[in-house]
Amino acid sequence: MSGLASAFAPLINTMLDYREALGYSRSTHSANLQAFDRYCAERGVEKAALTKKLVWDYMDELNAKKRSGMKEKAATLRLFGKYLCAIGKTAYVMPDEMFAASKTETPYIFTDRELTVLFKAIDSFAESNGNPAAKVFPALFRLIYTCGLRPNEGRELLAGNINFDTGEILITKTKRHKERIVVMSDDMLDFCESYSDASVGYRNKTDCFFPAQDGAPITSARMGAVLNECWSAAHPGIDGLPGIRVYDLRHRFASAALVRWIDEGKDLYAMLPYLSSYMGHDTLSETAHYYGKKKIMASRH
Repeated sequence: MSGLASAFAPLINTMLDYREALGYSRSTHSANLQAFDRYCAERGVEKAALTKKLVWDYMDELNAKKRSGMKEKAATLRLFGKYLCAIGKTAYVMPDEMFAASKTETPYIFTDRELTVLFKAIDSFAESNGNPAAKVFPALFRLIYTCGLRPNEGRELLAGNINFDTGEILITKTKRHKERIVVMSDDMLDFCESYSDASVGYRNKTDCFFPAQDGAPITSARMGAVLNECWSAAHPGIDGLPGIRVYDLRHRFASAALVRWIDEGKDLYAMLPYLSSYMGHDTLSETAHYYGKKKIMASRH
């Protein structure tokens, strides 16, 4: 990274080089590390020693100046500290309890029938809505479900990242900025081709495959609102209908894959690495937590 001036500059560059070699984007932490480097250079920090005092003096200054992104900057410094320790240097690493995971939402696991009526409602919404942007939802929600995508991976998909000859999709807008390739089923490929042909005029001024009316990707809020509107339309007259999230489509994909493998008598733990890689997980434990959810889904059929 150019523009670094402190004693930490060589170590920052080697850490970013290392992460880039693993497939991560340099931009994820570069700005935060550059800000820390600037702080150290301005204060004449002569030794590249990531001490507890240095870390907390820096964080206290950010807090005093009411700088945004405090949590992200702290997480970057913690990662930098862990990297320094890993290469044999003494460094302060902020404690785990400072980065306790936020409370996670309980996923809604759809039954086959619920998915059927939901997608019928989504198709009806697109057909009856006068806004051209509504036409993206049948293909967008199906793609997220059938390929197990994170919602942003679907809504931010670029048309140029789809290979209509092979059905391969290059996923670049990932949670951890690590690219991967997923392959559509033949049915999903046909659906996306039909959508692409029908929407080419609407999309001719944007690279987004699922654009809003202004050409930018459909927003997360809009996706969630449309999905719940269609969910309600699929269950008319039912009070107390649980809310759902677009992410629940990804959960259903993973849970269904596990149930299918169990029904086929396959070794679940031998298959987990394939699912983990396909879904873009860093560790098998991220994928294995769907094992409990598949029991919930199986009990609802």
